[in-house]
Amino acid sequence: DGPITANNPMGVHHAWGRSYKDLFARFRTMQGYKQRYQNGFDGQGLWIEVEVEKELGFSSKTDIESYGVDKFVTLCKERVQRFSDVITKQSKQLAYWMHWDNSYHTMADDNNYTIWYFLKTCHERGLIYEGTDVMPWCPRCSTGLSEHEIVTEGYVEIVHPGLFVKFPVIDSGIRRTPNESILIWTTTPWTLTSNCAAAVNPEMHYVKVSQKEEFYYLAKSRLTSLSGEYEIVEEFKGAELIGLCYDGPFDELPAQRDVEHRILAWDEVSEGEGTGIVHIAPGAGKEDFALGKREGISTIAPLNDQGDFIEGFDWLTGLNVYDVNDRIYENLKEKGIFYRLEKYRHRYPHCWRCGSELVFRLVDEWFIRMDPLRESLARVTQNINWIPEFGMKRELDWIRNMDDWMISKKRYYGLALPIYSCDCGNFEVIGSEDELKDRSIEGWDEFEGNSPHRPWIDSVKIACSKCGTKISRILDVGNPWLDAGIVSFSTLKFREDKDYWNDWFPADWISESFPGQYRNWFYSLLVMSTVLVDSEPCKNIFSYALMRDENGEDMHKSKGNAIWFEDAAEKMGVDAMRWQFARQNPAANLNFGFGTADEVRRQFLIPLWNVYSFFVTYANIDEFDPRAEIPLISERTELDRWILSELNSLTREVTRALESFEPENVTREVEQFTEYLSNWYIRRSRRRFWKSGLLSDSSEDSNHDKLSAYSTLYETLVTLTKLLAPVVPFITESIYQNLVTSQALGKESVHLEEYPVTDRNIVERELSERTRLAMRLSSMGRSARSKAGIKVRQPLEHIYVHTRTVNELGMLPLIEDQLLDELNVKHVTPVADAAEIVSFQIQPNLPVLGPRYGKKLGAIRSALELADPSDIKVLVDAGHNIELGEFTLEPGEILISAIELDGVSSVIDSGYAVGISSDISPELREEGTARELVHRIQNMRRSAGFEISDHINLWISGSDELSDIVEKHFTYFKEETLAENISSRDIPVDCYIENHDLDGKKATVAVMKV
Repeated sequence: DGPITANNPMGVHHAWGRSYKDLFARFRTMQGYKQRYQNGFDGQGLWIEVEVEKELGFSSKTDIESYGVDKFVTLCKERVQRFSDVITKQSKQLAYWMHWDNSYHTMADDNNYTIWYFLKTCHERGLIYEGTDVMPWCPRCSTGLSEHEIVTEGYVEIVHPGLFVKFPVIDSGIRRTPNESILIWTTTPWTLTSNCAAAVNPEMHYVKVSQKEEFYYLAKSRLTSLSGEYEIVEEFKGAELIGLCYDGPFDELPAQRDVEHRILAWDEVSEGEGTGIVHIAPGAGKEDFALGKREGISTIAPLNDQGDFIEGFDWLTGLNVYDVNDRIYENLKEKGIFYRLEKYRHRYPHCWRCGSELVFRLVDEWFIRMDPLRESLARVTQNINWIPEFGMKRELDWIRNMDDWMISKKRYYGLALPIYSCDCGNFEVIGSEDELKDRSIEGWDEFEGNSPHRPWIDSVKIACSKCGTKISRILDVGNPWLDAGIVSFSTLKFREDKDYWNDWFPADWISESFPGQYRNWFYSLLVMSTVLVDSEPCKNIFSYALMRDENGEDMHKSKGNAIWFEDAAEKMGVDAMRWQFARQNPAANLNFGFGTADEVRRQFLIPLWNVYSFFVTYANIDEFDPRAEIPLISERTELDRWILSELNSLTREVTRALESFEPENVTREVEQFTEYLSNWYIRRSRRRFWKSGLLSDSSEDSNHDKLSAYSTLYETLVTLTKLLAPVVPFITESIYQNLVTSQALGKESVHLEEYPVTDRNIVERELSERTRLAMRLSSMGRSARSKAGIKVRQPLEHIYVHTRTVNELGMLPLIEDQLLDELNVKHVTPVADAAEIVSFQIQPNLPVLGPRYGKKLGAIRSALELADPSDIKVLVDAGHNIELGEFTLEPGEILISAIELDGVSSVIDSGYAVGISSDISPELREEGTARELVHRIQNMRRSAGFEISDHINLWISGSDELSDIVEKHFTYFKEETLAENISSRDIPVDCYIENHDLDGKKATVAVMKV
């Protein structure tokens, strides 16, 4: 389990990831695999420190030291424990299945000492070194940040000043024109104080321009940087400017003494922004520092830990880097070298914990060399199955381009780096608690019994193995991704029980969000595993994108669109949350919200619960006993065999999707099956459940059919609960407890069941194909009725059907009864040619064809008029090109419109055509009235509060025409409404009575429970 940071309550984005983890763990448990249900808490590092500082009202490291490092670190640990408890409670609410008394913490001694073991291994391989470099630095936190801490989530779009400044040329060589300056641009005015050079691209084109009696050098492509009119004096390559000297903007500062400013060649200078001449401050820019080392120029580092200017910067000394821009502008204006100022919007790195703008600062830090590991890291990375697949490429890109890993931080609460450095140039790396005890010459008694954190660990001194001098541990703490990256070793007892570790390593599957974790947790796992065992830490890495609100916007408390976990769990329901998560393509951002939760309930959870409720209602009425002998599947109706066939196909597809780590395919398949179950099987089986007579009282044939229906729906629901248990644990447990456990069947919980396995003998492919055809044609028939404005309760004479294939046309006799019943028609007529149902008009798509063919459009029109519209329609539906003599048209270049035939309402879709006869005879209209009246009576039963099984007495009073209709369909009225008696007069006053208008036929209807 990738450790969640125990620093604040869990968010809904955490719930997304935890739902994935729980889903796959439950699935594999039900399949019989061993599991380690160990949750992880990330519990040390800058993220904890910043929150504790806020609680205490601290604003700097000085406040911490005044307060006491020991008390501060203790508060950090207490905060971790407090939010571990909060997250544990939330995770249980999410149904995250873990041994909650056995969670690991990255602040634990074993985790820290295992990192020591890793660092010592790195040291033995010559990978650890102390280096000086320019690094991203947070003045508020007074610490450096490694590249992979800010490369993704650390960048924020903000507006900076874009400052243009003139650097006067000292000697222009052959030009010797007075008042010459190179024009530079910067978004960090404070770095001008440390300028030591300028750079141009030797191959770019530059110009010298004249403007208001002054001359400026800049890139030709950046002339838009100038303000006002100008004249180009000459043009040349950047190579001609190399070596040119100039006056620096702050040469008067003591820190600038003896600095010679000149123009350097640098291929990295681009034409995209600025002036094409880059100001170089090696002590305040990472790339600048690298260029400076290569060229041997001076380096000036202007800032202290808090971002204040140090001694040597005159009037700037003591001022904070965030507060000096306006004063710098005024100073430059006084010198006459200020050119202009603009607003520049760009993405700039910020501290990922406190949110402060970062500066780039020259610092001494500790690093792990990456070059010796890159080849092995790439090989190990490619041994892993990455989901989505692009994860491997992104990880490999990072590995190939990542700088050395900065592992140190100048902070307080975190991994105590076990590095002991001596003035003689030697440094030691301690690999374990035992080694530290053996090597200690001072302070062990003071440290013993404490965790390996500051300040307690700082008391231990050792002797330098090279010169014997007593040396102390460096005060730095570790990069927090060391803490999480080691867990595949620390939690699996790598140091103390190799057999146990071998049983569980590598992990089968891990999951976290991208893009950040490609550069953070996944990266640290890969590095540490490669160094320690030269092997992959896991077999599969499943990553998922970012969470947004329903409109695709970032969630922020300040925007008012943030959703808190408790609100989501209580208002949406955990199962609705988890289904949203599971149905999302993990490679795409998730738009999460209450509206999408409503959609999940409407499309899936409510239909599923309604099916279950339907079964329970009738099963209780009929006293169905799932333990009784049930009919063989081979002896059940085709409808029963069909849904069981679909259920077993669903089991196959769901299992395949979960084994392939494709939860979104699970939800798609299940939602489709639920649609089949609710809107086809239940609807077409409804009469079988509520037909008169209890199971125990029914005739043998009636009993067999009813018992088949109950058994089939029971088996379907129980199997569904097992299939869905990993995804929606609460609704499945509720259904299972009532259907199975309460009947003294099955296991104590659905989550202890075995996962269903497909029975191929039950899968009937041909039955499935023809039933799906019946559903498709029925849906199209209902659409045709809707077009004609004719309710399904109104019987019609004919339905005309054209199928896409001859084989499907041959299926029609086998599904005829279903179509007659579903569409309430008297006859089904197969049609070989769709033109018998609907005619088509073919026209050229002029906006598309016009530009392509021009004057030839007339010939195309003529060719289309000669073509068979039905043939063209078939080709277009199949996505094929259309050959018309010398012309070959694509499907999108033709417009097809349908023209309905008289007396037929039709629908065409994907090669299928269905038409209904819209003429209604008097006999059909009478039957339609009977059906409509029965529908009204069923609604009256519900309004009167009758139970589904209640029998009634029924009174229908109206015109002679209505009385004739009732008499003709007397048996139908009795069976459909459960009426014992039907009368037309002497309505009792205590009946439930309603008046109805049936297409102009007035009726008074009364019902009374028997």
